Amino acid sequence: MELFNILGGAATTVTALFALTRQVHMLQQNSYFPSRYIGWLKTVGPWRALGTGLLTLAAGLLLFFSLPLPFCGVCLLLGLIRIPAAVSGQGHAIKRLVFTARVKRLYVTAALLTCALTLAAALTPALPSKILLAVLLFFSFCTPALLFLCFFINQPIEKGIARWYVNDAKRILRGCRDLKVIGVTGSYGKTSTKYILGRLLSERYNTVITPESYNTPMGVVRTVREKLKPGTQIFVAEMGAKNVGDIAEICQIADPDLGVITSIGPQHLETFGSIENVTKTKFELADWVLKNHGTVFLNAGNPYIAQRAAGLPDGSKILYGVRENLNQPAPDFYADSLSYGRNGSRFEIVGAGRRVPVTTRLLGLHNVSNILAAAAVGFHLGLTDNEVKYAVSQLKPVPHRLELKPFINGAILIDDAYNANPEGCLEAVRVLGSFSGMRKIIVTPGLVELGEKEYDCNYQLGLAAGKTCDTVILVGEKRAVPMADAIATLDFPKEQLHIVHSFADAMALLQRLADKSTAVLFENDLPDNYAG
Repeated sequence: MELFNILGGAATTVTALFALTRQVHMLQQNSYFPSRYIGWLKTVGPWRALGTGLLTLAAGLLLFFSLPLPFCGVCLLLGLIRIPAAVSGQGHAIKRLVFTARVKRLYVTAALLTCALTLAAALTPALPSKILLAVLLFFSFCTPALLFLCFFINQPIEKGIARWYVNDAKRILRGCRDLKVIGVTGSYGKTSTKYILGRLLSERYNTVITPESYNTPMGVVRTVREKLKPGTQIFVAEMGAKNVGDIAEICQIADPDLGVITSIGPQHLETFGSIENVTKTKFELADWVLKNHGTVFLNAGNPYIAQRAAGLPDGSKILYGVRENLNQPAPDFYADSLSYGRNGSRFEIVGAGRRVPVTTRLLGLHNVSNILAAAAVGFHLGLTDNEVKYAVSQLKPVPHRLELKPFINGAILIDDAYNANPEGCLEAVRVLGSFSGMRKIIVTPGLVELGEKEYDCNYQLGLAAGKTCDTVILVGEKRAVPMADAIATLDFPKEQLHIVHSFADAMALLQRLADKSTAVLFENDLPDNYAG
């Protein structure tokens, strides 16, 4: 009997480790913050776990009624259900679990814990053995509990490792003589501005930027440790935040000399609590730069930034922005004579006694604003007109951010899948509307993490889509509600509004709808923790 119990326990251990994959995946997508992970847990419906729970309960009853063979069989059945589900789930994930060193340590802890329970059950008398196996069954079913236990066991280790990495990064930064560090932050636009700034400054300087969306303290630390060399002259660090103090934490590591604040808006209000806290956090970068007697570059077109910038000393700030209203005072750098075409944008950069005509394949007012920010920093650091003009002409769209691509059946795709802010989404719809003479289709699940403003922002996106597009495809029945409500108020053909369950369903629909005279906009592609 003990042999069958142990075999059942071993099967349960393997099942628990595979079932843990989904939980670790979601913890990683929530930046390893338990509070954010709990927020995701609250959105998961109870019916998904009902079948597994019943099987686990059956295994527990069989265990305590001393029916070893059926107990072992049910444990194996649990494995046959949950292991393929875990593998399949990763195969269909939009952004798969990355097996970083931290993730591997979580799995090692989980493996040691579950194997220890199985081994202890094998070495103890009948009743204690059953209790230990019951605990193992609980962890197999309630994998969030197993994840939390492993997470908190590992916390002292993780903090020690992080502290060592941070100190090593600071040592490397101190060793780069004559290095200038530029911090870039904003509710949106910071990633694009970082890439553009890196391209412009590389015309003259040995420049390193944080890759992709590495905008957390450890992302900056990793970039410093892996990319910076003694000859590096410029380091551009993207700085993200979801809570007050996040930017200051990154500044303590990177110690920026210059700063760029691209925007302030209602992003991550669920964690910030208010737009005032968002503003305070973004201006932590300005506070640090001014303490270093540096210069901060501010988007004057953003009302929150403009209001806060008015209180900064004149010599410490440079304002930039798209001058849409000629009656307003011009910022230090602005765009003039702006026009769009199928090949991109054309405008003049005006400021500091310059008027530099530029062309770029980038689309949208926000990209013009981002180019202005980078140009202002470039001129401040000594770049010539020709260096800026050439670098702007060579800019490539950031992947999945208003990126023009050939698409199915000869259609054109405007890939804006990584855009998740209200203003940027409305601008993307306006860009789609500029493709005259073509059928316009938008595919979107809407916006998230906007707190109490989420419905209103998605409603406005629905209005814009309904007024601009010929066909609207909304992804996710629940998420589609505010956009569908908005479209219902318009004179929009009902047969041209499609609500589908997933992006795979949207792609199947586009196979029928798209042709060479079609322009398709992918607007925001939500991560897996917002599916549904």
